[in-house]
Amino acid sequence: MLDPYVYPGTDVLKNVLNIKDKEMLDGAEANYVSLRLRELAKTPLAGNYDFSHFSNMHKYIFQDIYEWAGKIRTINIEKEEPALGGLSIEYSNKEKIKDDLSMALKQMVSRHWITLSLNDKVKYFSKDLAAVWKIHGFREGNTRLAVTFCCQFIEAQGISINREIFEKHSTYVRTALVAYSAVFHDLGDLSKKDYLERIIRDSLKNTRKEWQKK
Repeated sequence: MLDPYVYPGTDVLKNVLNIKDKEMLDGAEANYVSLRLRELAKTPLAGNYDFSHFSNMHKYIFQDIYEWAGKIRTINIEKEEPALGGLSIEYSNKEKIKDDLSMALKQMVSRHWITLSLNDKVKYFSKDLAAVWKIHGFREGNTRLAVTFCCQFIEAQGISINREIFEKHSTYVRTALVAYSAVFHDLGDLSKKDYLERIIRDSLKNTRKEWQKK
């Protein structure tokens, strides 16, 4: 299937800067997105932590790069994951994205976070972050969006979280999300939850421990 999001004959995403070199686009995206994430860390994006709020945050983060920022993807996607031997996570079907996101966010918002023990905070924050991430509602930027949105949400509940850990160990975080979400309709449950829960625990304890990919 042809991907309408890329320039024909390439794997470079169409962008408002009209950059057609992938390495250059990656660099430009990283610069603009880093600026927007710093802004959000200082001034949270207002909203009700629902589907609209989630979409608006994607638009805010990627507004400088993609015309489709804030708009859910119109194609189904697969991504080969080395951690899964080349398998792809089963992301949400394009027709179910809004419903799936709305349900996952409603579940996150409904929890009584401030009364939970640390162990339960770790358990449920990992579960909710992974649920939101696994939907992969946009063509690009899903990990950065999910982490930023969920961190802002948990801070809004009066709970401190160390965002620096996610930023410094972004590769580990994404691999941990893949491992947590490895549940397949044909192969069954191959998930490993410890990796994500480990880094979530450390972030909620607000420590500075250095993480390495295992």
